[in-house]
Amino acid sequence: MKKLTSSALLLAALAFGSFAIAQNQKGKNKKNQKAPPKKELYSGKPIKALIITGGCCHNYLYQTYALGSGVQKLANVNFEVMNVGGTGTEAQIDLYKNPKWADDYDVIIHNECFAKTTDPDYIRKVTDAHKNGTPAVVIHCAMHTYRDAEIDDWRQFLGVTSKRHDHQSNYPVKVVEAEHPVMKKIPADWVTPMDELYIIEKLWPGAKALATSVSEKDKAAHPVVWTNEFEGTRVVGTTYGHSDETFGDPVFIRLLANGILWAAGVEE
Repeated sequence: MKKLTSSALLLAALAFGSFAIAQNQKGKNKKNQKAPPKKELYSGKPIKALIITGGCCHNYLYQTYALGSGVQKLANVNFEVMNVGGTGTEAQIDLYKNPKWADDYDVIIHNECFAKTTDPDYIRKVTDAHKNGTPAVVIHCAMHTYRDAEIDDWRQFLGVTSKRHDHQSNYPVKVVEAEHPVMKKIPADWVTPMDELYIIEKLWPGAKALATSVSEKDKAAHPVVWTNEFEGTRVVGTTYGHSDETFGDPVFIRLLANGILWAAGVEE
């Protein structure tokens, strides 16, 4: 399903060159056309990514713009956007009615926030499409999406269980797997802009923490970046991404770019 909402189309037109209508090139001498500049991280065949966003609590318009435009400076990724479900904590979006909703994409970016959506059949329409299928990058409130559900399918897909978060602060990030491609060029002394630390209750068997931050309340270290193997599918997650300041941080954008490339299988 490729139909975008009007708000998503407007956002896409503003944010990404991939949504612009190409100008007619007839009559132009191709020899005079300059080759596109080489991307720092990846200049190969364009990766087709779908951003699914919407729900409560965050400035998704800005986040989507910052994510898309920032990643496109580093890597050859084309984005489509589904900004759906309103601004509340409960929604069922039409996209997932099609069991092949993810098939046309190289990677799905989940940045939605619907904690009170609990219907098991609906949730499994999301997770089933990822089983042995399209990889994913999951950001911040995706970890609290379907939080009230009794089934664990979404948590198993994410690789973590989280139901609460600490206050906003500037959190130091400890890189524990510096050699992993997702952590490529992420500084060892990175301190986040003001953001929330999610309390991770469980790291699922297929998940591996790549970086942690320490709670200022309970002094425990919690995974803040990880990978997960979900039924044959790569998933990359980060619990950071609450504030506009975080999405404006070049280190965070590089982390997301690294995650997209690794999930899509072009960065080993």
